[in-house]
Amino acid sequence: MIQSILVLGSGSAGLIAALSLKRKIPRLAVSIVRSPDIGVIGVGEGTTPNFPRHLFDYLGISRRRFYELAEPTWKLGIRFLWGERGRFDYTFAPQLDSHWTDLPRPNGFYCDDDFSNVDAPSALMREGKVFHRQANGAPDIQPWHAFHIENEKFVAMLETVAREAGVVIIDGKVTGSERGPQGIAAVLLDDGRRLEADFFVDASGFRSELMGKALEEPFDSFGRTLFCDRAVVGGWARTDEPILPFTTAEQMDAGWCWQIEHEHHINRGYVYSSQFISDEDAAAEFKRKNPKTPDSPRVVKFRSGCYRRMWVDNVIAIGNAGGFVEPLEATALMIVCSHCHTMVDFLLHCELEPTPSMRALYNELTLATWHDIRDFLGLHYKVNTALDTPFWQHCRADTDLSGVQPLLDFYEENGPTGFCRYRMPRSQSDFGIEGYFVMLVGNRVPYRKKHDSSAQELARWEAHRAANIANAKRGIDVKEALYYVRHPGWQWNAEAPR
Repeated sequence: MIQSILVLGSGSAGLIAALSLKRKIPRLAVSIVRSPDIGVIGVGEGTTPNFPRHLFDYLGISRRRFYELAEPTWKLGIRFLWGERGRFDYTFAPQLDSHWTDLPRPNGFYCDDDFSNVDAPSALMREGKVFHRQANGAPDIQPWHAFHIENEKFVAMLETVAREAGVVIIDGKVTGSERGPQGIAAVLLDDGRRLEADFFVDASGFRSELMGKALEEPFDSFGRTLFCDRAVVGGWARTDEPILPFTTAEQMDAGWCWQIEHEHHINRGYVYSSQFISDEDAAAEFKRKNPKTPDSPRVVKFRSGCYRRMWVDNVIAIGNAGGFVEPLEATALMIVCSHCHTMVDFLLHCELEPTPSMRALYNELTLATWHDIRDFLGLHYKVNTALDTPFWQHCRADTDLSGVQPLLDFYEENGPTGFCRYRMPRSQSDFGIEGYFVMLVGNRVPYRKKHDSSAQELARWEAHRAANIANAKRGIDVKEALYYVRHPGWQWNAEAPR
């Protein structure tokens, strides 16, 4: 029976894993080894709605404390400066996989010409607002949002909460590990200490100390679907720019550029393929688009893919130690939260005595999620017909989407009908059929079974959009909403006394 767990790595993945284990299985002795040579990635980070659910509802972290220590801003979705439309918005509420009761067809069938203001969040995004305004002037904070966070502040908050929960944090430089009959017997530190545990969570980042180095699990490259392998990272101090309530993803000559909104800082990065542009030329293109960035932005190299198994013997890999894809849809913390929840569920169900078939099922589920994310991100590239550079020509011709071809074939015949979900691969991701619809409709991917809308239908459709716009115009922006939630008298409904 597992009684002690050692987490390798004290970044966001390791701390979320340790907190998830300790909060949900408190009898476990949970420790983290924090190596000075495995640093915190000091960049801005976007999230998806499973992140606040995991932090607040699953882990029980106070909203007030999170806002005080992590200082986040809100994210309603992603604005894509992408494709032949030039712009479309992907929100965290269903726009296209939704159906007004006074219309005969789902929303997606009415968006061929104009895909905007389809739901409340997309209208708010168009108006630069983050929430609707209540009658008393305060923001009406609904659950369909995520966050922008600065990684260093977030990790510091998690460490404080983890210590309070009883997680032991051990400082030391990892130099290796020892094998045993169950897999890994101990982790070795440079000062001679030998840290034993019954079970290990590898959250050591790209180094993958246990899963990759010690256990030598084969790595499944996503290179046939995702061609970007580097990023130029920069940013600047905010001056008079408004704090936008969304992440921006902007197409570039050999990839795309993100913009993440923090209260006092704007974080930008150009994700590109080194097959089609040099580091120097990528930095120059990035600088032309973003003249406020430093003259020598940082270049980060990465590989997209995952290990074929996330659970081998007595080791589970969480976060970048198990896999990584470019940050096009802010999947990093989404996967961490999802896999930590799944890990805890499996350990609880097997009463801390996991069987080989439980490990096999866990690996099947987690690998399916990685493959779904790979294919979903690949779709962003495959269907973008706006640019004709060598990179984008290659994406349209050679992106392998065989994993979701049945879904794409069904869509090509039937359009954005909810029946497409029955051709979806199994996954634990946040995207679902809505994500695929946004990419397909947003990029104007053609389908054969069009709906011939009557004049009355179109009038009703436009009335719904007009109502969304009118409500959004009365909304509240990020700066004013932050003022409200920081006011000493602010009360979070979920944490109010009952």
